[in-house]
Amino acid sequence: MKKYLLGIDIGTSACKVAIFNREGEVIASGNGDYKVYYPKPGYAEQNPQEWWEAIYKTIKTTLLKAGVDKDDIAGIGVDGQSWSAIAVDKDGQVLTNTPIWMDTRADAICKRLNQEIGEAEVFELAGNSLQAAYTTAKIIWYQENMPEVYKNIDKILQSNSFIVYRLTGVLSQDKSQGYGLHCFDMHTGTWNEEMCKRLGIPFHFLPDIYDCHQVVGFVTEEAARLSGLAVGTPVVAGGLDAACGTLGAGVIHPYETQEQGGQAGGMSICLKEYSADPRLILSYHVVPDLWLLQGGSTGGGGVMRWFEKEFADFEREEGKRTGKSSMTLLDDLAEKVNPGSDGVVFLPYMAGERSPIWDVHAKGVYYGLDYSKTKGHFVRAALEGVAYSLKHNLEIAASAGAQVGILRAMGGAANSLLWTQIKSDVTGKPIAVPSSDTATTLGAVILAGVGVGMYRDFEEAVETTVKVRRYHEPNMDNHAVYEENYKTYLELYENLKNTMKER
Repeated sequence: MKKYLLGIDIGTSACKVAIFNREGEVIASGNGDYKVYYPKPGYAEQNPQEWWEAIYKTIKTTLLKAGVDKDDIAGIGVDGQSWSAIAVDKDGQVLTNTPIWMDTRADAICKRLNQEIGEAEVFELAGNSLQAAYTTAKIIWYQENMPEVYKNIDKILQSNSFIVYRLTGVLSQDKSQGYGLHCFDMHTGTWNEEMCKRLGIPFHFLPDIYDCHQVVGFVTEEAARLSGLAVGTPVVAGGLDAACGTLGAGVIHPYETQEQGGQAGGMSICLKEYSADPRLILSYHVVPDLWLLQGGSTGGGGVMRWFEKEFADFEREEGKRTGKSSMTLLDDLAEKVNPGSDGVVFLPYMAGERSPIWDVHAKGVYYGLDYSKTKGHFVRAALEGVAYSLKHNLEIAASAGAQVGILRAMGGAANSLLWTQIKSDVTGKPIAVPSSDTATTLGAVILAGVGVGMYRDFEEAVETTVKVRRYHEPNMDNHAVYEENYKTYLELYENLKNTMKER
């Protein structure tokens, strides 16, 4: 019997490849880097071919590191970032860079379509408001701004379906990523041809829809030559990174909730029945017959990656001397500052903001500075600002009827004990932390494991693989301090949003 599963995660700043055994233990893992391009204000795009090159090289090195026989890989699962619009021609060649989830260039198109079709009618079908970050308007943007590209489009793919195509030669669309297109009927999980016509999206652009754990194809000779995988290895459709991370955190029952600490922040609340709110995001879970009510913010772990890159030269050098990471040293600075950062408040709107304010003009802001403030105040306020955005989304979800209890944290940010505790204190919710760094790839391999029959079902898979490593209880004294700062957080945006829009 084949012993291992391989997961691929297409992140925003890098890909991750990991090989797991049946118990969910990582045998070996590796990362591959690629760039985000920002050619104009509001633009954020990537080259999908650079994803593929990074992935097949990382697969090869990870197989060597693991020392496992390629023939012992039972199946492959792929997860990826949301809301790509990968235009490929009839030969499967990528026609242009894809705008990614942070890209807001199509804002004017959304406003026009909302007027022409009606916001309520679009929302009723798709379960999501029509916003620039989604895939829908990016396709129309190609039509209006890149006609030479548009006329050669055969299919529009998502990040994971593109890598599945490179591995297998099969064009697919998994159900969890359907929410990026507003011609996807969130009630039935199918394409709606009439809405395609009204939006101006040719129906033939849309691949066949597969369940996320469904085997769609097998590794080709070309993909095997590049990656070192065995020809014929099964590959499942895979799914949305947030949904796979939700599965990898063990969230498979109604109202269980994942807290996301990757490049983006937010949460995913598992639902048994359709329940949409225009302020939030609704997708299918990667687990059949379940939905995820999501809050998705642009300011998650990416806030601290930005801060470290721009302001942590000293910590990087000190880290070389002490053997500590620069992020750990920044946490050490923040820990010396009082909860509430002595009145410093940060708005983490570093690429506009998604839910719940949906404002492409929103900007990052530090408020409350004076000569007494230190670098530690900047760091702690950034950590707290991301926690306030999580609280904001949770409050909107509660007002829509989705009350949650324990949060299950995943993503690199969950490695920070301080940041996780801040999130617990700000929200007033206990937080459980399973395997933070590997939750997303674990979710992808669970899909593969169920798809190829290594696990009987998702219940068995989660019971076998997901283990909580630590637990955080909220400090309610700190929570009271944060409640006051949270009011300031909300007031700052309300008072500044018109100014942001004018600049």
